[in-house]
Amino acid sequence: MNRIEEFEQARPLLLSIARRFLGRGHKAEDAVHETWLCYETQPAQAPSDRAFLSATVARISLDMLQPRRPEHPPPQPAPSPSAAAVALLEGLPPLERAVFVLREIFGCGPPEIAAALGRTQAACDRLAAAVPRAGDGRGTNRWPGRIEGAEAVARALAAIGPSLTRIAVTMEPQQVGRRPGAVFRDREGTVLCALAFDVLEGRIQTIRWLTRPYTCPSRPTPAP
Repeated sequence: MNRIEEFEQARPLLLSIARRFLGRGHKAEDAVHETWLCYETQPAQAPSDRAFLSATVARISLDMLQPRRPEHPPPQPAPSPSAAAVALLEGLPPLERAVFVLREIFGCGPPEIAAALGRTQAACDRLAAAVPRAGDGRGTNRWPGRIEGAEAVARALAAIGPSLTRIAVTMEPQQVGRRPGAVFRDREGTVLCALAFDVLEGRIQTIRWLTRPYTCPSRPTPAP
């Protein structure tokens, strides 16, 4: 029995298998036809032609059930500057994150970073060398002047707060200009940065980093 005769003898079985997957429409006929094309191109007849044909039509039918992916899928939208900046922060270990915040967001120089960390200048220089800079190809092009969106704001504050608390930097709620905001101070009480909040319906929607130099009210002196 030649290959064509073998296939024609198996056709009712193959059509039955295809219909179990694809129903009684034209797709089952297409699956059987694809099975023949596959069988026809085999270099030699399989040891068990009927078993080979049955397995092939089942595989082709399953493949036809899968949604076809576009040859050129549409590009995914690029993350917003706020989302990219927060993702960069979240990817750093706590101490490196604190150095990144002090240097890239607060604009602190090496002496201020060393004072905030309570370490020697040399130790801080070695640590800072391992921390990525915004715009060096490993992070965002530049740190944005503001973080927008309630979710991004919450994630940014959650990433920044604990890493700074770890090195005794405090965040004090304070009016900044005409907006509610906060001031960051190091362990000696020196102001490192201030930020202002845009609040809508009781939720912070935007945080804006103030460009240095800026003026902030002094910390109240405790009553004797």
